[in-house]
Amino acid sequence: MEWPAHVERFLLYLAAECGLSTNYRESVRQSLTRFIGWCRERDLAPEAITEPLLAEYRRHIHDEGLAFSSCRIAMVHLRRFFRYLSMRSGLPQNPAELVQGGAVNRNIPETLSAEVVAQLLASIDPTDVPFGARDRAMLEMLYGSGLRVSELVNLRPEQINWEESFLRVTGKGGKTRYVPLGDMAAKALRTYAQHARHLLQKERRRVPELFLSVRGTKLTRERIRQIIKARAQAAGLSEHVYPHIMRHSFATHLLENGADLRVIQDMLGHADLATTQIYTHVEAQRLVGLHRHFHPRGKKRDEEDSSADSQ
Repeated sequence: MEWPAHVERFLLYLAAECGLSTNYRESVRQSLTRFIGWCRERDLAPEAITEPLLAEYRRHIHDEGLAFSSCRIAMVHLRRFFRYLSMRSGLPQNPAELVQGGAVNRNIPETLSAEVVAQLLASIDPTDVPFGARDRAMLEMLYGSGLRVSELVNLRPEQINWEESFLRVTGKGGKTRYVPLGDMAAKALRTYAQHARHLLQKERRRVPELFLSVRGTKLTRERIRQIIKARAQAAGLSEHVYPHIMRHSFATHLLENGADLRVIQDMLGHADLATTQIYTHVEAQRLVGLHRHFHPRGKKRDEEDSSADSQ
């Protein structure tokens, strides 16, 4: 049985046997639709799903920027779905039972240093058309404007205001915001738009989105993830680089350089300031590290802690 048939039977089970509300079932449908899309990109059938794959998916939706509470709910839905498949559809085991807790811990977000970002960007030659120009523009946009990868893949030329140097971005919930377009990002974007994009376009396929694949189609989020990973490896970086870490780095570096938290909130498109405040923890950790490294009493404390541990 294919994924859609499994989902429809599961939703019917939730309604008829569990008596769950329409809103809850719609939430489950959305979770499963996202998961099935991820599986189809990897050609995974229901019986092929394992606990490591579910753990990888959990990391994927976290890295894509899904809210922590939404990640937790998505994994709860998957555990229930696979429990149903193991009971009713002959699935030999429930792989989701081994995914501990189903929640993504609200850890302080990973970031890259400004030096690492500069190294990554400098490693991509924008005169290498079309792919060098495209990839440099994408990374400059993710870092320079703090876009979500979903916003990047859906970006269209008419959303760019070249004269005023800003983007009109439609984010989560269909909300529109205006994001500054920095000089470096604007330069890379103009190079791609003027000298490379037409080389990726196909005569029979006119795609409105700005960033195109080798086949002339709109780039997918997963393909952008693959491109960034390959570029980071080619640049000789040891750090794990993925699309959302560029957004984290954008926010963190703004805060480090004195930007107001509410301004960062507006640029990121966060509905709640509490979501943006997690970047203050990144800055706090950095300051603690600097104090311990440079201040005489900070060094002394580390030495005393080390001495105590050895006694």
